[in-house]
Amino acid sequence: MASCRSLLSEDQFHCSVCLDVFTDPVSILCGHNFCKACITKYWNNCDLFQCPMCKLTFDKRPDLYVNTFISDLAAQFRKSEPPKATISPDLRPTKPEVSCDYCTSTKFKALKSCLVCLASYCETHLEPHQRVAVLKKHKLIDPVENLEDRMCQKHERPLELFCRTDQICVCRFCTETDHKTHDTVPLEEECQVKKTQMKKTEGDMQQMIQEKLEKVQEIKLSVESSKREAERDISDSVQVFTALVRSIERTQAEFIEVIEEKQKAAEKQAEGLIKDLEQAITELKRRSTELEQLSLTEDHLHLLQSFPSLSTPPHTKDWSEISVHSGLSVGAVRTAVSQLEETLNKEMEKLSDTELKRIQQYAVDVTLDPDTACPYLILSEDGKQVRDGDIEQDLPDNPERFDSCSCVLGKQGFSSGRFYYEVQVEGKIEWGLGVVRESINRKGEITLSPEYGYWTVWLRNGDDYEALAGPSVLLSLRQKPQKVGVFVDYEEGLVSFYDVEARSHIYSFTGCTFTEKLYPYLSTDCDYVDDAPLIITPVTH
Repeated sequence: MASCRSLLSEDQFHCSVCLDVFTDPVSILCGHNFCKACITKYWNNCDLFQCPMCKLTFDKRPDLYVNTFISDLAAQFRKSEPPKATISPDLRPTKPEVSCDYCTSTKFKALKSCLVCLASYCETHLEPHQRVAVLKKHKLIDPVENLEDRMCQKHERPLELFCRTDQICVCRFCTETDHKTHDTVPLEEECQVKKTQMKKTEGDMQQMIQEKLEKVQEIKLSVESSKREAERDISDSVQVFTALVRSIERTQAEFIEVIEEKQKAAEKQAEGLIKDLEQAITELKRRSTELEQLSLTEDHLHLLQSFPSLSTPPHTKDWSEISVHSGLSVGAVRTAVSQLEETLNKEMEKLSDTELKRIQQYAVDVTLDPDTACPYLILSEDGKQVRDGDIEQDLPDNPERFDSCSCVLGKQGFSSGRFYYEVQVEGKIEWGLGVVRESINRKGEITLSPEYGYWTVWLRNGDDYEALAGPSVLLSLRQKPQKVGVFVDYEEGLVSFYDVEARSHIYSFTGCTFTEKLYPYLSTDCDYVDDAPLIITPVTH
């Protein structure tokens, strides 16, 4: 026996209001059938009692009669109907709130928009498009506003095609005129292409978002690291300056104590001298009185006998060379200041050691670039050593190569952040180390100064150390460095050099402005062959 689905049209079992299979179907006086809940709700929201299908108007609200025949058929049809896929309300796309263009009083929400009629319809007014054969051919879409924007302004036809040549939407008449030779495709086809592109674009954007989130995290971590470094710097500086203040106070106290002790000794010496002088004065006064009395006597014999003993001055020391002084000199102050300088140097050594430990965490693996090496230089296979050669090698004269100065650069350049590397210079008579900017002159005579992109420190003739700061700055080092560390802070504009084994600071270029990549620089420039190599060594923390 044939099923009800095969005998009757599917539309005959759908309510024209809800567009779904009848639930509790009822008939009204004109003979049309509706779900009981649908027609009840429809009339509750209308001022007139009319049929949603034929628009027949009734004087009063009609009675509803249960249509048992339709009810039985609808139940059978519902059983034979394949289950519909359900979509979670949270996942359903939100439809725009578009009103029906044909509702007169109460405007119901439009269910569909017709691209042919250029109108939007609610469930009731959409019914002709589902029933009338001609209207069924119209293209229905989800409700949208401004339907006139979907029409070709020139031909007043729906925009159904996409011109890939001009990248605009066109109607079918356009393909026969202005876009006749252009590459046109249906909107659906181009949408699929665009959706594919959108997925890729979305993937790219997600990647960019992720990269920026990672950069935000990196900056936050950098700020935290900077904060910790600032706290360590404050702590170290407090220790250094506290030690210096204590040393100054202690040296000052000791210096004052020495002055006071010497002053007390001088006062004691003066007291003894004054006592001796007072005694001599008393004796001289006594003799002066006796001489005065003797001069008045009439006893000639007595005068002649007493005169010799009174006329001879009493024996006293020679006071002309005697003086009182504290024994202090300008040298005493200089000695005290020298002690302070020694203390300061010790504190600076401690600070340099702490500083070097801290910057060694920015160590990078430097490998020399053979394409930049002067033809007179010989590089090791691993790119970690360079020494002078006695003959010029036959090498390509590429733009990166130094042609006359015995220089070589590292392969990797740096355009931000901090980096540090160490070079063993033991046994070298002449060497140059530092960093250079990418655009430096590498041909012919070269001027080594920051103005020309070179930040370097040099050893000349085995004894003379200088920073080529333009003009050069002679450096006084306590000992010859055997290993030199080079540190760069790109954003800070700082290039510093350290004696790694002595844990001491050699020199710093400060206030530099970097706008290009910086490359490690090594030179063994010498007038004669120097067999000892410069060796890039691993950094030991």
